[in-house]
Amino acid sequence: MTPAARLSAAIELIETIDAQRVPAAKALKEWGTAHRFAGSGDRAAISGLLWDVLRRQSSAAYLMDDDSARARALGMLKLERGMDVAAIAALCDGGRFAPQPLTDRERDALTARSLDAAPAHIAGDYPEWLDPHLAKVFGDDRAAEATAMASRAPLDLRVNTLKGKREKILPRLSHLGAAETPWSPLGLRIQLGADARNPGVSSEEDFIKGAIEVQDEGSQLAALLSAAKPGEQVIDLCAGAGGKTLALAAMMGGKGRLIATDHDKRQLAPIHERLSRAGVHNCDVRTPRGEADVLSDIKASADLVLIDAPCTGTGTWRRNPDAKWRMRPGALEVRLKDQAEVLDRAAPLVKAGGRIAYITCSVLADENSEQVKAFVARHPEFSVQPPEQTASVLWDKAEAFAEAAMQLPEGWLMTPRRTGTDGFFVSVLKKA
Repeated sequence: MTPAARLSAAIELIETIDAQRVPAAKALKEWGTAHRFAGSGDRAAISGLLWDVLRRQSSAAYLMDDDSARARALGMLKLERGMDVAAIAALCDGGRFAPQPLTDRERDALTARSLDAAPAHIAGDYPEWLDPHLAKVFGDDRAAEATAMASRAPLDLRVNTLKGKREKILPRLSHLGAAETPWSPLGLRIQLGADARNPGVSSEEDFIKGAIEVQDEGSQLAALLSAAKPGEQVIDLCAGAGGKTLALAAMMGGKGRLIATDHDKRQLAPIHERLSRAGVHNCDVRTPRGEADVLSDIKASADLVLIDAPCTGTGTWRRNPDAKWRMRPGALEVRLKDQAEVLDRAAPLVKAGGRIAYITCSVLADENSEQVKAFVARHPEFSVQPPEQTASVLWDKAEAFAEAAMQLPEGWLMTPRRTGTDGFFVSVLKKA
């Protein structure tokens, strides 16, 4: 397929999503099934165009003064991909399978209009109802922060220190363009272009042998800030598929007791195979059964309870731009209730002098600072460990990280604009 034909296909997909109200991933899958002639490169390029339109949906429509699928695609080409009018016009030449030529109105919009007067939620491409929530955290910087949250994310890997060292593995992944991550001492980063195909990390020998795992650098740092140590009793209370469980196991060096559980047993399904591949032998996976408490034997004995809390996922918008447009206010209310419940469940598990590491992939104060304040009010035996103390685990990069990330009284906030990671909040709460 030509670049022009790919653009036409992306516009067609946007129209389908608008008309049928279907998730973008579902629309892409159905399009691929109906157009089997399209090669993997074509599908990757069309997918990239579609996701980029979703990233810049509001700002592109504002720029073009038109909310049609075509207008949003054209506006995206200028805002996200930096194409000028001549380059866009070359794609829209009206040839076979190409979009129709630009109209005078479209040319004028692409040439003369800008986002200078756009409201923050338009310039930052997020739902208007979230504006006061983001203003509470970022103030006048919210549009810039949200724009970074709409940017394309790299592919980050974590080196499993139970199986290898970063300096040994890095050269073996040079063909993928891997480089060290800026902050995490365990991270490798692969930058992805606009039309990039999946680099196929799962077929790499180091992945098959468990020496690397896919994990955003922010998630790696969140685990590191929990400061899990060899010999401790550690509970991963919302383990899910096991991403942070694996990171905790490596930090513990195979020594101590690691317990992984989750209220949703379906989320735990992949964890067993991942633990085996990673060479983890000190992890007890506890799958919930009915109403029974799988942690009934743990009474104020845990050194660390890590809570990778259920949240709105606003910090991961750059990986799933469709999610922000499908998010509704009711989802935030549900998550706030879930977070309070899991925090209250963790409190009696922690021994005196032990700690809770509360983590979200959200940037909203309601889910982060406000949730921590409410927990400490309910459980005055806990206090927030100052962020500068938790940063000591980052060794020589602690000072630079402290300047980049947001230090809040309740913990750390990482964002794509500040730290180049997904959005993550980390609070360490110590029990007296």
